[in-house]
Amino acid sequence: MHAAPAPAVSNREFGKGLARAYAGALIFGLPLFMTMEMWELGVHLPAWKLVTLLVLFFPFLVVLSWHVGFEDTFSWRGDVVDALVAYGVGFTASAAALGLIGVLTPEGSLREAVGKVTLQAVPGSIGALLAQSQLGERGPRDAQPSGEEHWASEVFIMAVGALFLSFNLAPTQEMLLIALRIGAGQALLLMAVSLALMHAFVYGVAFRGQPAVAAHESGWPLFLRFTVVGYALALLLSAFMLWMFGSLEGSGLVPALKAVAVLGFPAAIGAAAARLIL
Repeated sequence: MHAAPAPAVSNREFGKGLARAYAGALIFGLPLFMTMEMWELGVHLPAWKLVTLLVLFFPFLVVLSWHVGFEDTFSWRGDVVDALVAYGVGFTASAAALGLIGVLTPEGSLREAVGKVTLQAVPGSIGALLAQSQLGERGPRDAQPSGEEHWASEVFIMAVGALFLSFNLAPTQEMLLIALRIGAGQALLLMAVSLALMHAFVYGVAFRGQPAVAAHESGWPLFLRFTVVGYALALLLSAFMLWMFGSLEGSGLVPALKAVAVLGFPAAIGAAAARLIL
């Protein structure tokens, strides 16, 4: 049972966590803050898609806070507050960064400014919460999950990594360009390599953060329950990101599937690497 922290200590720790959150938002969001495609998407993306993105990401941030919030929380209410603060950090950090590099100007419209900041706030908020695992001291929740009851937690962590990398690359034109250049056979080969790398990265080469379940489970059950499920999530999130950013509009079925396979490659690497970070 945890003793209630003294108010002064609690406020000081929250302040440190908030400072780390801003550092994380800048570190993780900077590549997108300085990406031209993101600026343009902020202007042209329909308002309903921006709202949808914020609404869908909020429960994701709540669960992420439970794993690696920037302060210790002891209830879901605390995690909801953490998620709201992370959004606040993401919005203010992205507005400050975009203003500093001249993307936000007095000549631009309010709609353009809101669109650009809103879109950039999403990766910024993820970085704000991930800052605890990367820049802060690891607390009691950093213990590695083990056992059947933690399967969902492991899968969620893979989804975090897949989502973060797919969000960084989905807005770029290179994803569609690569998809146009490769054939269907090469796309299938890319998917097979993605699966193999995912499994090797986490369960084959004993990286730090390897789930404890790997110690007593191996072979096809491990591959099917974790690697295949994780890769399926990576593909689903890749498809969602491409749809969200309008990259699949006007594409036929085969080009769209190839684009998902292409983005699924870095998303799969992100899913595999997520356990090394969180």
